[in-house]
Amino acid sequence: MSFRVQPPAPAIPNRCQLFGPGSRPELFDKMAGSAADVINIDLEDSVAPDDKEKARANTVEAIGDIDWGQKSLSVRINGLDSPWWYRDVVDLLEKGSDRLDRIMIPKAGCAEDIYAVDALVSSIEAAMGRTRKLKFECIIETAAGISHVEAIASASPRMVAVSLGAADFAASMGMATTGIGGTQEDYYMHRDGARYWSDPWHWATAAIVAACRTHGVLPVDGPFGDFSDPEGFYAQARRVNTLGMVGKWAIHPSQVDQANEIFTPSAEAVADARAILETMEKAKAEGKGATTYKGKLVDIASIKQAENIVRMAEMIGA
Repeated sequence: MSFRVQPPAPAIPNRCQLFGPGSRPELFDKMAGSAADVINIDLEDSVAPDDKEKARANTVEAIGDIDWGQKSLSVRINGLDSPWWYRDVVDLLEKGSDRLDRIMIPKAGCAEDIYAVDALVSSIEAAMGRTRKLKFECIIETAAGISHVEAIASASPRMVAVSLGAADFAASMGMATTGIGGTQEDYYMHRDGARYWSDPWHWATAAIVAACRTHGVLPVDGPFGDFSDPEGFYAQARRVNTLGMVGKWAIHPSQVDQANEIFTPSAEAVADARAILETMEKAKAEGKGATTYKGKLVDIASIKQAENIVRMAEMIGA
């Protein structure tokens, strides 16, 4: 075990991040009333160039005017390669309410990208006397981003979450697909006359999870484009949950309940976790470092896994 202890991720629910374009303010009340843990108002991909300024103004107004409840409120700004991002940041902080929790930085390619946004945000906060510090989340959606993911995850103390953006990531990597997430038709193995589809996003997911867990940041899965395929969404959400991600984006309201279901520990899982902790307490009292539960070995590592499940359930319940 390294002398440097792995820091905990922020204790905030992040099972589902619901996205909606800033150019459609009629959706904001519905988003606020949804069951999503995080609301992301988008100023980037879902907003046409001619609508950028109006979308930004809509968003600035909505931050303070709409009751967002206990949700985390985030705005996805435009990319640093665009002419809009700096004004997004300036207007959000100079004109907007401090109800805004985070901004999302798309297409993060290196730690310097995060540094640039951090410098601008810090200057505006100081100038405006804002005492509530804005948090960051970013999206890994380029070859450069996945190559520098650990540096990105640790680039600022403002960072709370990192997501995988499958569509732009696939384009940047030159992948032969137009699908957004999920298994891909030609990415399969063949044996005994049968095809077995594997997950082309597995390695990138694992890389993001490792970087995030190393630096105390929440790893989140991005969009699943085919919202008419709930089974496909469920399958991908279960895979990334198994690998350590804490939540997933929703690009359609129908995906919110699906994400919440997958990333909320079941009552059975929580009961088992509590039972494992009790079993290990008894073992420790008897001077044992390991014991069995339901015919399986449990040890100190099992305690950490069980504690994670109980902690998540208690945080969601609270």
